[in-house]
This record gives sequence, C-alpha cells and structure tokens, in this order.
Amino acid sequence: MQQSEWIYDWNVDTPPQIPPGTRVLLDDETLRDGLQNPSVFDPTIDDKIEILHLMESLGIDAVNIGLPGAGPRAVADTEALAREIATNRMRIKPNCAARTHENDIRPIVDISQRVGVAIEAATFLGSSPIRRLVEDWTVDHLERTTENAVKFAVQHGLPSMYVTEDTIRTDPETIKRLYSTAIRNGARAVVLCDTVGHATPNGAFNLVKFVINEVVEPSGEKIRVDWHGHNDRGLSIANSLAAVAAGAHQVHAAANALGERVGNTPMELMLVNLRLMGLIDRDLSHLKVYCEKVAAATKTTIPPNYPVIGHDAFRTATGVHAAAIVKAMQKQDRFLADAVYSGVPAHLFGLDQIIEIGPMSGKSNVLYWLACHQISAEDALVGRILDAAKQSARVLTDAEIRALCTEAARR
Repeated sequence: MQQSEWIYDWNVDTPPQIPPGTRVLLDDETLRDGLQNPSVFDPTIDDKIEILHLMESLGIDAVNIGLPGAGPRAVADTEALAREIATNRMRIKPNCAARTHENDIRPIVDISQRVGVAIEAATFLGSSPIRRLVEDWTVDHLERTTENAVKFAVQHGLPSMYVTEDTIRTDPETIKRLYSTAIRNGARAVVLCDTVGHATPNGAFNLVKFVINEVVEPSGEKIRVDWHGHNDRGLSIANSLAAVAAGAHQVHAAANALGERVGNTPMELMLVNLRLMGLIDRDLSHLKVYCEKVAAATKTTIPPNYPVIGHDAFRTATGVHAAAIVKAMQKQDRFLADAVYSGVPAHLFGLDQIIEIGPMSGKSNVLYWLACHQISAEDALVGRILDAAKQSARVLTDAEIRALCTEAARR
C-alpha cells in the first residue's frame, strides 16, 4: 500500500498554490537580525562559525553575516565569517546589512576586497508613510538616498540587494518609485519587508504580485525577489509561503524565530514545511542540533512545546496515542509509526517518537518502555508501574521507573 493511501490530504485537494518543482531559496538572518532580539547574547565568533557550518550542512542558500557599520566588533566578526566561507569554499552565499549610507557600505567593500569573496550589500531604509511622518522624510529624499546608496555599492563591486523597511504598509506609488530607482541603478535583488509583523497571507501575496507585475517585469532585468517577515501576529510561516506562491524567490528567516520583538520567520519551520511540501529534498538530520546550538550560543531557550525541535514535539504519555504508535511500530513501518499521531514524520529530521509513562498512560506505555529497556514485562511489575504513574502528577522519569523495577525484583 502506498503512503498516500493511508492519509487523505485536504491540503492538496485543489492544485497547490506553489507549483511542484518551484525552487525556494533561504537567507539565514540568525547572525544579524536574530541578534537584534533584546534577550539574546551576542555569540562568540567561534560559536558563530559553528552555527555557519550548521547552516551549510542544512543546505541554506545564503546568510547575513552582520552589519559591519555597527562598530569594530561587528567588522571583525563579519570578516571572520566571510573568511570562513572563502577558506572552506562553502556554498552558502554571504550578504551584509547596511543603512543606505556610504559609511555603512564602505566596510562591506573593504571586507569583500580583503577576503576575496563577493558579499551582497543589503541596503535598507524606511519607506512607509508612518515612518516618513516620524522622520520628516519626503519620497524625493528617499529616492535620492536609494540612488546614491545602490550606485555606490555597485560601483565598488558589490552585488546590490535593495531593502525597504515596512514595505507591507507602504503605498504603491512609493514602492514603484523606490524599487524602480534601485533596479535602474544596478540592484539585482529586492527585498519586501513585513518589518512590524503587520501582514496576513493575502497581504504578502498581493505585495509580491504587485512588485513583480509593476516593477520587476517592466524593468526587463533579471531580479531576485525576497520576502522578509516578522512574526508579531504568528503568521510569518503562512506569509512566507504566500509570498513564494506569489513569485518570491527567496525567504529570509532566523533560527528559533529570533529577532526584533517576537522575532523573524523561523528558519527551522521553513525548512520543515518546504520539506513536507516536497519543495526541497535534503538531509535535515542536523536541524535540532542547529537550533540547540543557536539557543545555547545566544543564551535563549526553546519552549518544550515548540514544533519539531521542542523537547515535547515527539513525546507522548497518553495511553490511546501510545497504543496506536506501538501498534504501528509492530508493523515495522517507520513512516506509519511517525504519522499515526503526528503531522510531522520525526525521522525526516533525525528524530524519533518517544513514549513515556505518566498519569494519562495505559498498559501499552508500560509494555513499550519495558521492551525498549529489555526488562521482562511481568504482570505484577506492569501493574506496579502503572499504579505509580496514575498517582503521579507528572511523567515518571526513567530513574523512577527503574527504581520500581528494582523494588519489584526484590520481592
């Protein structure tokens, strides 16, 4: 029997919004935008290099290695990461953030020349009417600033990625003027931003379609369109997928959803969803290692119920669930065991289903635990463990269950 016969999938009951075979690129913002999260510690350069190699192992396409205009430490770390990419001939492509000012762009030029690797300059400025009101900016001023910044980057040999902040709340006329100016002066990638987490999937789709139809296609140039979203409404993954459906080529994301306020689009969940949608096919067995390394390096925590990488993502102590998983395991089919009580097959991400024993457990939980630990499932022992579990307010630890086994053996 084919796996598709076991599950009726309403997700594909109509033609998918993203056509099969669509190539989706990912730009990792963990080491730049992710570090703007007010609760994080800036990792050591050794930690950053280790995280960079984990990004490479996951097949992530691009990485923002810093904002060197921020100061000496930022310059040193950015250069070290660029050198690591160059020395190891890594496939991942570096970019750097910069305000639309020569003082921010020049350090990128210097690092690129010293290391001998192309670094895309992601020059950004605010564009929405609300931001213009606060800053007393005119659109004419933004257009001149855009022209000068992009021209400076291109003239100094940097690939240009032009970014407007708060694009999702910017009027169509300003969007057309600024992005057209950037493309006319040599930008070959444009980034549309949901800087404050305002977007819905419809909004992301509409914005991307507008820029492609009204700016990119009329330019006659080959332009990469990127989506950069934040998660204030909890819609960042849905928005990113809607942006891809509209024609965006690359999505920006950060490990563990780190970033300003509640953070960016979570990189790990983009990888999970793209894998489950069949849009990427790569080894993601290091996904949890990548997320745990970022958490440790930034001194942040991963909630236990976080999808896929959280401690509880593939754990169950519920009797009905455990019984079904055990029966599936007895059929010796890993996909069946993963799928019967989970929408995410654990084995695709180097993980396993875990059955534990607690107050909501049944006999199947105990039998499974004993079998895994090669302990004979005597009726008296099974009953003793189950009684202890029912009286507990939480899942029993392995040490507690072993103590019960030892106690029973003495009788």
